[in-house]
Amino acid sequence: MTDEVSGAPAPHAPAVEGTVAVYRGATLFDGTGCPARPGTSIVVDGQVVRAVGGDAVIAAELPADARVFDLDGGFVVPGLIDAHQHIATPPDRPAAEAVLRRLVYSGVTAIRDMADDLRQVGDLARATLVGEIPGPDIRYAALMAGPGFFDDPRTHQVSQGETPGAVPWMQAITKDTDLPLAVALARGTHAAAIKVYADLDHTTVAAITAEAHRQGVPVWAHATVFPASPGEIVEAGADSVSHVTLLAFEGTDEPLTSYKHKPRVAYERFAAGDDPRIEDLFALMRRRGTVLDATAGMWASKALAGDGPADAERAAANTELAAVLTAQAHRAGVDIATGTDYETDPEEPFPALFEELAFLVRRCGMTPAEVLRSATLVGARSAGAEDVMGSVEAGKLANFVVLADDPLRDIENLRSVTLTVKRGHRFERRAFDGTGSGARRTAAVPSPEAAEPGPTHRAEETR
Repeated sequence: MTDEVSGAPAPHAPAVEGTVAVYRGATLFDGTGCPARPGTSIVVDGQVVRAVGGDAVIAAELPADARVFDLDGGFVVPGLIDAHQHIATPPDRPAAEAVLRRLVYSGVTAIRDMADDLRQVGDLARATLVGEIPGPDIRYAALMAGPGFFDDPRTHQVSQGETPGAVPWMQAITKDTDLPLAVALARGTHAAAIKVYADLDHTTVAAITAEAHRQGVPVWAHATVFPASPGEIVEAGADSVSHVTLLAFEGTDEPLTSYKHKPRVAYERFAAGDDPRIEDLFALMRRRGTVLDATAGMWASKALAGDGPADAERAAANTELAAVLTAQAHRAGVDIATGTDYETDPEEPFPALFEELAFLVRRCGMTPAEVLRSATLVGARSAGAEDVMGSVEAGKLANFVVLADDPLRDIENLRSVTLTVKRGHRFERRAFDGTGSGARRTAAVPSPEAAEPGPTHRAEETR
């Protein structure tokens, strides 16, 4: 091409290689497991961290043209990762852009989108990556489920103009499916993973997982796929499982027939937090390195409060179940990622991820340091991106958050964010306007895990 043009403006583009910036005077929680370090400098070259070290050591080696930012003892943590988002069910570009904008200005530098209309999600991922719009990096999944799932109204919302179950980003899988081709079609959407959702037996889940891994694609699965049980999904090799309350179906005495017909949850069985069948499952997850995308605080949110006493009672029961099982998973040494699967109202200054992190501290027995590890390094692992994000280290992306107050003392201090650096680009919190164009959220339409199949769109019994 001889007449190349620059294309759309990219005001939020990653910093250019050779542009050196130094952030000095920080107390750094780097996400690697090391204690927080005061008097630390971070050297950024373009969109990558070049070096991390003591202020005096770094100052002695700085290039003359480096731009220096004094943080005056502020706290720095790695960029946060929301491991369970939905930004296009149904597609609504202004609403999605508003959500993404609030996320990045709140310190969230990456998300996992857990299957939506990938025609829109793919473009949003491109736009945030190149900097046309402000937002975190988006790593997204293409969905696979049994044919019985595809009369769900949400599958029509994300396949508008096409046939649900017969599009590359949302495929109906049968015993006759050519799995190598199905996985290749999913890869063609530029998906970072395949999400295994519903109405698949354990043999099919294992076959999908084996083929996806053969082609270098991770598998993100619902914690129960119906009829495949949690233990069968973990044994099949799923890299992560979503929704801790779905683990309640491990070892149930009732059949797991289908996604639409779930057995009753025996809440009383888990109240003590020591159920032996769940303990065996967590031991298996720990051995296999399976990440738990717990979405633990979801049922405590306004988004799932429902209407009337019955809904409130169910939400309270599921909240307690989520807290007990997540705490048991944490004690068992399972890696927990911080996903939300809902968003706070557009008028709220901060996203749902902050509520999830607080829930993990207050209800699940995790310390702020453990929760920050979950929201950074474990989140990066859940997204298949631990090699480039999740900690502040030389060679990784320059993704970090500057805070006025210490989040290790109180996780609520994440709300003192003053600056997000994402791929070297600076997002000053003072520039955020939560009432900007597109700030509304399509709250009336549940996400793919937030609604039960059928015309009522009620919240699932256990997601």
